[in-house]
Amino acid sequence: HPMRSSLYWLLPLLLILASVAQGQLTRRPRPRPRPRPKLRPTPSLPPPHEPSEPTDLPPPLPPGPPSIFPDCPRECYCPPDFPSALYCDSRNLRKVPVIPPRIHYLYLQNNFITELPVESFQNATGLRWINLDNNRIRKIDQKVLEKLPSLIFLYMEKNQLEEVPSALPRHLEQLRLSQNQISRIPPGVFSKLDSLLLLDLQHNKLSDGVFKPDTFQGLKNLMQLNLAHNILRKMPPKVPTAIHQLYLDSNRIETIPNGYFKGFPNLAFIRLNYNRLSDRGLPKNSFNISNLLVLHLSHNKISSVPAINNKLEHLYLNNNSIEKINGTQICPNNLVAFHDFSSDLENVPHLRYLRLDGNHLKPPIPLDLMMCFRLLQSVV
Repeated sequence: HPMRSSLYWLLPLLLILASVAQGQLTRRPRPRPRPRPKLRPTPSLPPPHEPSEPTDLPPPLPPGPPSIFPDCPRECYCPPDFPSALYCDSRNLRKVPVIPPRIHYLYLQNNFITELPVESFQNATGLRWINLDNNRIRKIDQKVLEKLPSLIFLYMEKNQLEEVPSALPRHLEQLRLSQNQISRIPPGVFSKLDSLLLLDLQHNKLSDGVFKPDTFQGLKNLMQLNLAHNILRKMPPKVPTAIHQLYLDSNRIETIPNGYFKGFPNLAFIRLNYNRLSDRGLPKNSFNISNLLVLHLSHNKISSVPAINNKLEHLYLNNNSIEKINGTQICPNNLVAFHDFSSDLENVPHLRYLRLDGNHLKPPIPLDLMMCFRLLQSVV
């Protein structure tokens, strides 16, 4: 029968369509791709404070506004109310610009200057003050500074000098060369500097062999000498006798020659903290000198209080090996005289500040110490 035969064909077709529909209904949805995990940013190291190579130097700053002075270098600032000053500091300069002849005060600190060639200040022979702190200077032409007869202050701290500059102007009053790499002092470099008042050589690489008996010859009026933070084992020889202040902290000094300080009538201030001084290396009256006012001996290996003069006002003995104090022995005057309270105050020791912490002392403070030093205001 024709109708029945067509059903035979239609039935398989319906079954196929039903199975396809069933598969579509039961098909699982495709899983969505997971989002990629966000990578945490790696902490970036801060840039170094100063680039290590010249090629890494930051570019010089753009020129400033035009100055009222036509000769003012565009990379510097010429203050209208201070026509003799020139400010070229903190401008990423590689070399000294052309300095106008009218300039007396020159500020070049915080740049990247590496040398001072002969032409550096050729127009500015009237310079009185030069600040070259915090540059990279390691080379100075010998004729640069001798052409500046009026120079009084020269600041070259935080550079890369390996020796004290030669041919210094003879009227120089202050020479600051701290925080360099100085390990050499040319012979006679100070011989004509009889106007020099301050010489700062701290934080360098100076050793005992650098200082000869004539190294300081010519410094007749030197008032302050700073040799702290070097590698000295001995006291420097032939220090100028006019000295007022002597800084020798943070060296390796073990002994002080007998009578070393006797030839300094004006010496009022001595710093010898952080050395290797012990009783064995200190003669009995090392610091019993007439005009000494302040004495720093902290962080050494001293086990007994040294003899002091009547005028000393500040004594620092903290962080040593002191176990006991005998006021009778260290009193500059005879204690018997102090039993009369109406005695002349001029003869009473002037000590006002005494520091003893960091030793092996036990309280209380000895009575004879207080009887002697009646002007004491603080004992630490």
